[in-house]
Amino acid sequence: MKIIDLSVAIESNLPSDPPKMIPEIDYQSHEDQIDYMLSFFPEATKDDLPNGLAWALENVKLTTHSGTHVDAPWHYHPTMNSGERSWTIDEVPLDWFYGDGVVVDFSDKPDGYATTIEDFKLYFEKINYTLKKGDIVLIHTGASKKWGTKEYLTTGCGMGREVTLWLINQGIRTMGTDAWSWDRPLGFIAEDFARTHDKSLIWEGHFAGIEKAYCQIEKLTNLDKLPRCGFKVSCFPVKIKNASAGWVRAVAILD
Repeated sequence: MKIIDLSVAIESNLPSDPPKMIPEIDYQSHEDQIDYMLSFFPEATKDDLPNGLAWALENVKLTTHSGTHVDAPWHYHPTMNSGERSWTIDEVPLDWFYGDGVVVDFSDKPDGYATTIEDFKLYFEKINYTLKKGDIVLIHTGASKKWGTKEYLTTGCGMGREVTLWLINQGIRTMGTDAWSWDRPLGFIAEDFARTHDKSLIWEGHFAGIEKAYCQIEKLTNLDKLPRCGFKVSCFPVKIKNASAGWVRAVAILD
């Protein structure tokens, strides 16, 4: 068995998120924590600790959408399935997060490109694969090559409403991308909206979850190291009460 890590690390002050979403990590070393550790043991002194050192820990400031994470239906809208209350990340069925993986290689698409149903049909015809219920579809846009830079925010193609609903109708409940967003980079959408004032363009891939429930994984990596199919994906999110997303250590498992 071979396990391939599909998750990026959460790093401090990395410009691959908008400014208000950039994680901050305060690293507390073994030396920094001596006084705090000793506060639990009033009779102890530094000399009672191994080499005079305490535990290490980190204080982290981040959003539930930092690093590789799974979006819950609650992120998209208060309702899903055209009227039901949307699930938060702690309410999504666990069997959504383990299944057969399928990589869709759209790394040849230009940045900001809006994928179509025909693109997907042609791709699956090319690789001779038929989607089945429970598959986890991973979109390789090539954006992960820009992870760690500001350009990551504007790199990769995106999935809109029609494509997302089509995938859901094929039985896909969880899908993912190596880009910052499942939708096209927000700047491209903003430009198109400024030109057309067509409100249906705004976050249309995410907003498809208002009609039919689904989850998406964002900020994946190493999709170029995977075969097109024939592997399992494990992407169980951290259980955060009433949250719109949960951090995940997504991995691919190959025989």
